[in-house]
Formats: sequence, C-alpha cells, structure tokens
Amino acid sequence: MTKATDVRVVAARLYFIPVQTRLPLKFGTETVTGVTVARACVTVEKRDGKRAEGWGETPLSVTWVWPGTLSYDYRDTILKEFCIELTHAWTEFEAWGHAIEVGFDFQREILPVLLARFNRHSKVKETPMPWLAALVCCSLFDVALHDAFGNVNNVPTYDTYDSDFMNRDLAAFVEPAENARVSFSGKYPEQFLLKPAPRRVRAWHLVGGVDLIDRADLTGKEPKDGHPVLLEDWIKRDGLKCLKIKLRGNDAAWDYARTIAVGNLALRNDVEWLSADFNCTVSDPEYVNSMLDRLRDEQSRIYGMILYVEQPFPYELREHPIDVHSVAARKPLFLDESAHDWEHVRLGRELGWTGVALKTCKTQTGAILSACWAKAHGMTLMVQDLTNPMLAQIPHVLLAAHTGTIMGVETNAMQFYPEVSRPEAAVHPGLYQRRQGEIDLSSISGHGFGYRAEEIKRALPKPAIAAPPASLG
Repeated sequence: MTKATDVRVVAARLYFIPVQTRLPLKFGTETVTGVTVARACVTVEKRDGKRAEGWGETPLSVTWVWPGTLSYDYRDTILKEFCIELTHAWTEFEAWGHAIEVGFDFQREILPVLLARFNRHSKVKETPMPWLAALVCCSLFDVALHDAFGNVNNVPTYDTYDSDFMNRDLAAFVEPAENARVSFSGKYPEQFLLKPAPRRVRAWHLVGGVDLIDRADLTGKEPKDGHPVLLEDWIKRDGLKCLKIKLRGNDAAWDYARTIAVGNLALRNDVEWLSADFNCTVSDPEYVNSMLDRLRDEQSRIYGMILYVEQPFPYELREHPIDVHSVAARKPLFLDESAHDWEHVRLGRELGWTGVALKTCKTQTGAILSACWAKAHGMTLMVQDLTNPMLAQIPHVLLAAHTGTIMGVETNAMQFYPEVSRPEAAVHPGLYQRRQGEIDLSSISGHGFGYRAEEIKRALPKPAIAAPPASLG
C-alpha cells in the first residue's frame, strides 16, 4: 500500500555545534565539561514532488553512549565521523513511506550494516563503537525526518501517527510478549498517545555526582553568571518538586550518604519526589536492595519519596541478563541505556524491569514504538534527558507530553549550559526555564514539531557536510 502523504529523503545537511558546560557534569565514572551537539536538516519529497525540510538535533554525549577508558576527544571524533557517514546513507536510502516506516526500515536494513562496516575501519576495529552510540548518531536524522514529514504534509507530527498517514499498523513493527493477551493488529501509535497532550509538564532536576549540595561544598571557583549553583537555590528559584540523584553504584557508603543529604534538603524545601540513577555501574541486585532496605528502615520518609530507580545494571541486557525482580519488588525499576528498542524492552520485562525511560536520542521512531509496546504490556514510562539544549529540547518534551509518563520529564540543559539556548528561548521561553516546578509547552505550534524555526535567530556554522553536494535548500 502507498499513500499520497508518503515521503523519501532526498537531501541532508549536517552541523556540529560545540557547547561548554558552566559546571562539570558527571556521567557514570567520567566527568565532562563540554559536548558536541549534532544538528541535521533533512529534505523530504512527496510522491507529487512537493518538498520540505525538517530539523533534528542531539548532543553526542560521548561518556553516556560509549563509556570506557578511550580519550574523550577520540570518541567524540569517531562519533562525528559516523554522523558524516550517516548523512550519505540517509540520502542514498530510497525507501518511501511514513516517517516511522522509513525510520524503522533504515534502522533495520542500513544502520547495522553501516556500523559493522565502520567498525572494521582501522581506527576503531580494536575498540568498536557501540550500538547505543550508533543510535544516538542516527537519531538527529530520524527526528528531522519526523519533523519534515509533518512539514511537507502541513500537519503537526504527532497528528500523523494514525491510519490516515501510516501504511502499516503496529503489528508490522512490534510483536507481543509470549503469552501476553496483547494484539497490535489494526492498532496505530495514536491509540497509545495522549490527545490532547498537556501544555504544562512537571520538570525533574538532575543532581549530578559532583553537583554542589550545600555551602560547605563551595570552593570560590563557581561561575558568577546569575544562575544558581547550590541545589537549594535551584529548588527555590525554579519551584522544583522532583529531583533525580546520580549515584556511583560502586560505593555503597557514598551512595547512601548522598541520598540522605539530598533527601533531607528536599524535605526542608517541599520537594515531593526523588529518583535514584545508578548509571549502569551495579552488577549485583543486592547492592541496590541493601540500600533501599536501609532507607526503608532508617529513613522512611526519604524512602517513600523515591518514585523509581533508574538503570543500575550494565547496558547490554543480552550480555548481562540479570534477574532484577527483587529490586522491582521494592521500587519501580526503569530501563534507560538498555532500552535500545522494543525488543530490548521485551527482554527487560522478562527479567523483571517494570518501566522504560524513553529518549528521543535513540530515535523518535524507536521511542514511539517502545512506548506503544511498553504501554500495551502494562509498563510505566518516563522520558529522560540527555541534557538537551536548543532544538533538541522540543521533541524531547513533546515525547513526554504525548506518551504520558510516571511524572513529567527530566530537563537539565538550563542547569549546565543555559546561555546556549537563548535564540530558542526567545521564541519558546517556557521550554528553557522551569517555573513552579514545570515547563510550559504552549509556544510550540505549527507543522512538524512546531519549532517555529524561521523565527529562531540562530547563526549556524558552515555545514560539516551536505549530501548530495548540490543540496537543496
């Protein structure tokens, strides 16, 4: 089947935007002070020849997608080189269809082959780039495709996830769990999305592993840029009600003390919810169980505030199939880094995970399909940040608003590089500041993802590549 609304990708441009953090940000065992934000502009063509552009963007979060001992600069360079390869691959991919259909087919048919070939390159063969890194590099093009599909058809992207625009139902993409009374035949994503989506959403603040908790942590070297430095000042200024605590996962005493310190400060300032993120560093469920049990017995109020626990265990579920039912019996347990796609979510559910943390940086296509699969099987959703600034913030918060999460959305770019999003904030002020503990999506309007890109006065660098060379637009 085909539809008049179908598209194919005909051109793409790629940009790299370096961004420096105002304060260090700790990911797992590494601390970073900057990131490369990759931005893509994709041109699509309909069957009648009409064309339109779409935009997608994500931080190439090296330490999150490719943990290890290799130098940051080396990994950053490899990720950028793979983005360049993807620019060619997307424009050479001749598939037609809805954005979900084209994005799904690209991830199944092209991306694994491209990654395998890239990893055979002499520079990376000894330390292959992981699949998560490939997904993040792919995501900016996939997000741009979804934006372009809405733009070329003159409709908001989230209004296209139905039978009017899609040639294939969900059964063409996902399968139910064994013995589950679930059928995806004749169903489309719209049936698993909120409509209308809320225009205000609760905001989660990230308490990083090196973030400053109280005045005793001050060194005198903190930035004096008008933005808070101490956690209590952030809570008071932004009216925060939800705090995500980054933990080490390999130092039980530190993790417990950190949770108590943040929890007590939260109690003094009317914060309502906490989450605990162990950043994939735990190998034994007993580590998490012991900490939760101790909190329950010694700090019952703080224990009660913990809404969920996020990804304590290693990324690759197939390599580390840890039974986590004991953890999930204590608190909701959310896949994050491991939730590459709906198949990994299915495996996670078998192992005992009860929730999924979605991210647009693992592709919009993948996020929508994972959300549908998870909700059909009774799993809870969250949408987690990758410290998304600029345009990356908009699809990120739209995903949270439309999928219906356990509680709001994590959004922390305003903590670590608030000034970089000034051009976007001039058009969407409520998306780049948190007030009364919420962000405001009411400025998002128009076709595609509602960026209102023509109103945003951002000067972009010269494209790293345009494909084909005589790129349109």
